[in-house]
Amino acid sequence: MRINNSFKAILLMVLCTIFTSIGQISWKFGINRIDLSALITISNLPFIFGFVLYGIGFLLMLSAFKYGELTVLFPIIATSYVWVSLLSSWLFPDTMNVWKWMGVMLILFSVSLLGLASKKEKVIVNG
Repeated sequence: MRINNSFKAILLMVLCTIFTSIGQISWKFGINRIDLSALITISNLPFIFGFVLYGIGFLLMLSAFKYGELTVLFPIIATSYVWVSLLSSWLFPDTMNVWKWMGVMLILFSVSLLGLASKKEKVIVNG
């Protein structure tokens, strides 16, 4: 089964946002465990794990750029805010009020709209 390059690029970019979001959550866990005078220590595994996940996310993003269009892929990065908001409200004492939820919905709507717009543009160009 051969996967369409455009689908592969989108999948890679979604994975990128998941890895970088979990990396940011790991940084939050790590920074809560140390004082700011010793920002990073070898023993702070969540902090280091966050950097590793961010690096993996970076490599996934580069791979996605190889297979897809930047105008389609780059807006997907905005979904990182969605992942971080969901994870933060679950793992930390962060709260999601109605305005934050509306912002999350607006991000998802906007990313979907940009994806649909690029799909329609291809149909018009290709005839």
